[in-house]
Amino acid sequence: MDEYLKQYREMISLRGLTDHTIISYSTYIHAYLKYLSEILHKLPEDVSWAELRDFIRWLQKEKQLSDRTVNHCISQLRFFTMYVLHRPWNPTQLPMRRFDTYLPYVPSQKEVWDFIQSFSNLKHKAVISLMYSSGLRVGEVCALRYEDISRSSMRIHICHSKARSDRYAILSQKALDILTQYWFRAGKPRGFLFPNRNDPQRPMAAYTVNQFIFAKETELGMEHRFTCHTFRHAFGTHLYENGTDLLTIKALLGHKSLNSTTIYVHLASNGTANAVSPFDRMGGVLHE
Repeated sequence: MDEYLKQYREMISLRGLTDHTIISYSTYIHAYLKYLSEILHKLPEDVSWAELRDFIRWLQKEKQLSDRTVNHCISQLRFFTMYVLHRPWNPTQLPMRRFDTYLPYVPSQKEVWDFIQSFSNLKHKAVISLMYSSGLRVGEVCALRYEDISRSSMRIHICHSKARSDRYAILSQKALDILTQYWFRAGKPRGFLFPNRNDPQRPMAAYTVNQFIFAKETELGMEHRFTCHTFRHAFGTHLYENGTDLLTIKALLGHKSLNSTTIYVHLASNGTANAVSPFDRMGGVLHE
């Protein structure tokens, strides 16, 4: 089965994906090949559609997967079938799941400010400040290098973002002040601004950021609602609340589609809540 997994990773790599993405995309194919070897005792080319459906049921039961994650698994199986086995994929045999969508938690501007101010560790404070003030993804802030910060134009160069394109993010003066304090305290790093503690030639790991956010919530006795992405959502939401148009927010966040940006209309306190029902304007009079 190792040869199948090797072929799958090779075909995935031809799409130009990062090593991290290749590993992520291989997760459920590895589980699938193990299932075939240890439970079905079959080669992938001998598996029926009914057995593929049984695998999905087994995987969801064993791993307690969400419907969204099951869809991710089905997508991997589709790619494996088409590009490794070189067989057609029939979506009517293994349909995608419908799943519920939820609005993410967005703290108020004061809540974000109080949370950032609670950090005494300057490195942690600088990371959170940049994620919020510039709307950066955790991977983007971890990968920042000294030369990415432009004090003259007050912007940050984001290289090879999730959308596979460079962009410029705004640089907040308050965030720059915190970053500058950290930079001097950290010995003026000229490579990665937030180097890995064990290997300065590598950036800080994203999971480290999640860990110190969780630890700070615990220390403050807060409900665990903050994640790395919370600050990016807060940036987009608060921009919209302050009057920034959606196209500008889209550009600052590096979204490929405006559909990804429109969520901030729902999240903003002055978004859909400010709409007045036409029923209350009947007869040309606003009924209150």
